[in-house]
This record gives sequence, structure tokens and C-alpha cells, in this order.
Amino acid sequence: MKITRIETFQVPPRWLFCRVETDDGVVGWGEPVVEGRAEVVRAAVDVLAEYLVGQDPLRIQDHWQVLTKGGFYRGGPVLSSAVAGLDQALWDIAGKTYGAPVHALLGGPVRERVRVYAWVGGDEPAELGEQIAAQVEAGFTAVKMNGAGVTSPIATAAETAAVVERVAAAREVLGPGRDVAVDFHGRFTAASARRVLAELAPLHPLFVEEPVLPEHGHLLPGLVEASPVPLATGERLYSRAEFLPALTAGIAVAQPDLSHAGGITEVHRIASLADTYGAQLAPHCPLGPIALAASLQVAFATPNFLIQEQSRGIHYNKDADLLSYLADPTPFRFVDGHATRNDAPGLGITLDEAAVRSADRAGHAWRNPVWRHADDSFAEW
Repeated sequence: MKITRIETFQVPPRWLFCRVETDDGVVGWGEPVVEGRAEVVRAAVDVLAEYLVGQDPLRIQDHWQVLTKGGFYRGGPVLSSAVAGLDQALWDIAGKTYGAPVHALLGGPVRERVRVYAWVGGDEPAELGEQIAAQVEAGFTAVKMNGAGVTSPIATAAETAAVVERVAAAREVLGPGRDVAVDFHGRFTAASARRVLAELAPLHPLFVEEPVLPEHGHLLPGLVEASPVPLATGERLYSRAEFLPALTAGIAVAQPDLSHAGGITEVHRIASLADTYGAQLAPHCPLGPIALAASLQVAFATPNFLIQEQSRGIHYNKDADLLSYLADPTPFRFVDGHATRNDAPGLGITLDEAAVRSADRAGHAWRNPVWRHADDSFAEW
């Protein structure tokens, strides 16, 4: 079996899909994208495709080595995301070839269902009560929310109080038997994060995500030591090497993204590395159906898995949603806040290829907002 063609599709709301075809007629799908830079990743996939076309798709580990290291310059979000999507597609082909779900190829399932959470609140969280109540009514046992919008370099008393009030409002609706995770999104400095974390502790968040920017990872040991709340990070880390300092700092939850951190191959290894540090895996995934399908395959085969992000109804999904490009939405029908184990071959989903091709003709040019402080200086989004 040889790879004969690799195509990419830039589809709304902000996603990029890739399709890998073989001479045996087996097709694999992946989702290689950096949100807001889909066109750039598309170009990277085209370059990497020059190597893959003509190759045996089942040599996944060897291809991963060449794609990540064969160009001499390594890493970064664009290259790692291009590799990630292609890697997902190769695992999809392998599963379909062997007639098995990817989680079986990773060693078999360790659970029968995977807990998932829903997003509430948007980029500048407000009116949380009704949104959380709706997710509870839908059966979810956990939600995640942004802690704040634009935040001063040293958070003001009002900004700090607003974060605590939002999480308190969420806790009131959720009660003690459900969970709320809080995303700081790198919008807080270490000093502000330390102050807010202490005030959030009585509300018992499941975790606080990205308490500082990834480039300030050297500050994580002090934050972990000072924080009474479990800390999580990883959506902007792309390899085991980049996760190692965060894990040695003592983070509680590792959050690699299956479409950014080298795909199934690398995230499976990141999960094992996290396990040696007693950290749980909660893959980042505010993306599309292929990324989620890949995430779930890893989740079913990972002992130290905690919870899975998913994007159904997320505030970014304006022109399409998680189910828009699926021929069969069954794999993403969550029951009591969980995804049930899917034993269909490969990634376990079937895309509506006609819908994907049609959407690509329209395309998208999604960009994240650029925020500014009151004095018009740049603010972290």
C-alpha cells in the first residue's frame, strides 16, 4: 500500500482538514491547524506531503521521525500542527487497514466511557448562570470557563473580585457534585495568578488552566508550590521536551492538543511521561470533529486520563459546529456527560466528504481578536 494523494480543506468556522489517500482505496483524515493561521499550516502540510506521497502509510513511527526531524529545523506550532494532522490521518488509515479502532492499536481500552466537559462564558465571560444550567440539563457534569477578559498586568481589586464572583456563580449552579475548570488563558501575570488562585481555592475548581504564559514556564514551580488549586497547562506546548519542565514543576494536569502536539503519536508519549510525574491528561480540543475523534482514541487507551474538552456549541463556532461535517453524529452523542467507547475502525468517525469539499470552496479567514489595555498597549487575548 502506498500514499497517492494528500489534500487539505480549509473549512468554517476556523478549521483545516487533511485527507490522505492510498492506492488501495483506504482514506485517512486528520485535522492540522493553528487557529488563526490555517493558511500557514496548509502550506506546511503541502511541503511535508512531498515526502509522504509514495510511502507506505503504515510506517507511522518512522514517518513521524522524518516529518519532525528530517528538515533539520524542528518544532514550533506550525510544523508540529502540520505533522499532527498527518499523523492522525495515518493512524486512521492503520485502523481501517487492520479493522480496529486506534485505541486498540495503542494497547486496548482502559475504560468504557470518557468524561467530557462543555465550554461556557465565551472570551469575556458573562451571564454564566443560564449557560451552565443548560449544560447541566444536557447531562454534563463539568464545564470550563475563562476566568477574565482583558486583565491588567497586576490585577486590580475589581478584576480579582470579578473572577471570584464568576466562579462562585458557576459553583452555585453546579453544586458540590459537579466540576468547574477555569482558564486563565495566559492573561494573568504570575503575581496576579498567585493572588487569584488563593481566593478561588474555597470554590474548589477542578483545575486552573494556563495560569501564566508558556514562555513564563520557569515561574511554574513557585506557582505550583503556592497554589492550593491544581494547575494545568499545555495547549501551547508541542512536544515531550517542552512538557518536561512543566511536569517537573509539579503541574497536576497536562493538556496537549492532538492537532498541535505532534498528533496521536506524540500525545500518547506525553501521556506516559505525565504519568511518571503523577499528572493527569486532559487534552485541549476547542477544534473540529477529527481532532476530537483523535483525542478520544487516546483517552480510551490512557490510564492517567482525566477529562476531555470538546467544542460543541463553543463561542468560536459561528458558521459550523462540531457535527456539521459528519455523515453520522452518533460518536459524539454524549450520555450523562460522557462519550461511550466507539469500536469503529480508525478514528471511528465518517466525514461527509461532499460537505467538506463544498465548505472548502467558501473557506474562512478566522483570526483571533487583538486586545488592548486602557492605555492602548497590547493585552493578552
